[in-house]
Amino acid sequence: MLSQTSRPVIEATLPVVAENIVDITTNFYGRLFAAHPQLLDGTFSRSNQRSGEQAKALAGSIAAFATHLLEHPDLVPERALARIAHRHAALDVRPEQYQVVYEHLFGAIAEVLGAAVTPEVASAWSEVYWLMANALIKIEAGLYLEQANQSAWTPWRVASIEPVAEGALAVRFEAADETPVTPSKAGHYVSVRVRLADGLRQARQYTLCNAPGTGRAIIVRPEEGGEVSGMITSSLSVGDTVELSNPYGELTLAEGAEPLVLVTGGIGATPTASMLEQLVRSGSTREVLVLHAERSLRGWALREQVSAAAAALPGLSAHVWVGAGGATTTVPGVHIHEGRLDLDAVRLPEGASWLLCGPLGFMRAVRDEAIARGASPDAIAYEVFGPDVWGAKEEAFAAA
Repeated sequence: MLSQTSRPVIEATLPVVAENIVDITTNFYGRLFAAHPQLLDGTFSRSNQRSGEQAKALAGSIAAFATHLLEHPDLVPERALARIAHRHAALDVRPEQYQVVYEHLFGAIAEVLGAAVTPEVASAWSEVYWLMANALIKIEAGLYLEQANQSAWTPWRVASIEPVAEGALAVRFEAADETPVTPSKAGHYVSVRVRLADGLRQARQYTLCNAPGTGRAIIVRPEEGGEVSGMITSSLSVGDTVELSNPYGELTLAEGAEPLVLVTGGIGATPTASMLEQLVRSGSTREVLVLHAERSLRGWALREQVSAAAAALPGLSAHVWVGAGGATTTVPGVHIHEGRLDLDAVRLPEGASWLLCGPLGFMRAVRDEAIARGASPDAIAYEVFGPDVWGAKEEAFAAA
């Protein structure tokens, strides 16, 4: 993939670029929004810009992609690129925006690295950028063609808002116009775009917790500093209208007979809701192991769904780990443990497909433990809420 002319230049300069990449991307976002402030109105997350998480994710993905090109020249990191492309499609990123990003990103590189950016260095890193950008553009074009409509955002009316756990609300939407609705798959998410009190539109991705199809329902728990989650949980009312994207997400439940291990923490349990519903509706006999970690059972947003699935699916075994004293409560069909989630406490099926979703530290620990217990790294997929600072690491590209 990488030309023989650029390869030695990237090998020589990757350490200095990687060392300065966060400064470069921070500089880049300052340049980008100064020139195109409209991108903060409905596309980029203002909260992620304040926290620096978006800059870290972009920085890591560029450095990781360059590393992948050097170490695996004949292997396309399909899983890692697909994850990024689905996020982009859910925000209606278009090919022409890659040129805008290129101009400001390379302006930032020149400013941060100064004289080190010779014409040869600039040319080599331009090649890296466009290899990644063109791969993403191709994937995103295919995703747009799969939709039932070509509208990036369509209006949806709030049909109901119900508490489902301590501090968590289930919000169900109904289509507010005649735009054809793209059916969702189990594991898909949508971008929810709302207008905040200061007039700025902001969008966030939320996993769909309804059965696969044309329904739209999400579970929202307010996050510290989260503008959209705060607005939804404190200001949104039945009858209000918001904008939703088409459903996206590369991490969906595929048909098959192999065992399935679903490991989640906190609100990361939401992708499993539609997956369990699909398994129940199909009358699946697959061996399914549901493992969840929660501070308390009161905060577990899917306790009823998991309990119902345990009753309906003969091959399902469900376990939840909670804080001290939480094991005194019972949930039908669910084994309750105290303390931290422990894979040694359960029998792990051989040859299983794994899905992880939850806090980054939690997922890293579970993945390491699962591999130590014999799980194949290629069989372990994950979903991150917010900027994917884990998927931007070199090992995620290498395993993709």
